[in-house]
Amino acid sequence: MLPPAELSLPLTVTDQMGRRVVVPFPPQRIVSLVPSQTELLYDLGLGHRVVGVTKFCIHPAEARQQAAVIGGTKNFDFAKISTCRPDLIIGNKEENYQEGIEELARQYPVWMSDITTLADALEMIRRVGLLTGQQHQAEPMAAAIAGSFAALAAAVPIPAAYFIWRKPYMVAAAGTFIDELLARAGYRNVFGHLSRYPEITAQHLLQAAPRQILLSSEPYPFSAKHLAEFQALCPEAEIRIVDGELFSWYGSRLLHSAAYLQQLVTS
Repeated sequence: MLPPAELSLPLTVTDQMGRRVVVPFPPQRIVSLVPSQTELLYDLGLGHRVVGVTKFCIHPAEARQQAAVIGGTKNFDFAKISTCRPDLIIGNKEENYQEGIEELARQYPVWMSDITTLADALEMIRRVGLLTGQQHQAEPMAAAIAGSFAALAAAVPIPAAYFIWRKPYMVAAAGTFIDELLARAGYRNVFGHLSRYPEITAQHLLQAAPRQILLSSEPYPFSAKHLAEFQALCPEAEIRIVDGELFSWYGSRLLHSAAYLQQLVTS
């Protein structure tokens, strides 16, 4: 049983990295170090409590106007964070950097997510709801996301390569959230035998023989001007620009991901 919100009692929780974190309950001054989790906080009705965000926190549009911008996801401005006087900082193992998180954790409650699967993402949404006193918003959100993915139609897997970077070429491989969503959409990742975000060559791509090459809109801003480049590398493949946020953002944006993935594989 959680304490009533008005009591502001400390709440001891375990984050997704197995760390025990003591948070004033409910936290009133939250710094988010991850764009997808910033959007989640706003969609849980917590925008008025978010006092610090990164320069990459572009959703919702007002986040960077209402809260202090405390640097990037991998280069925090510790002085600006101090000025925010946070009673909770929310980060992510992959998107943030260990040294910075360790320094922050010496001064503030820092809750970390660690997400490679849809189940991890749903657990994160529920846990953030718990530690902020917004379970009544988080639980139905997680259920709606789970239901939308459960309704995805099964299909014969399409061999595909998902590019996240250019010069050097880098793809999403096994052990990533993107790989999980590729599989749920109905794709077979032709680089699924590799790990994380490997560099590949044009020869590797040709040998892998994907039927589709998916060029993500982020973190590298692939666009229509890159289609010919990849068509020349792999003439037999269909080259497509895809919405990187709907493949890699693991917060409330997942409410829209399943419908997008269904449309992608059927069009």
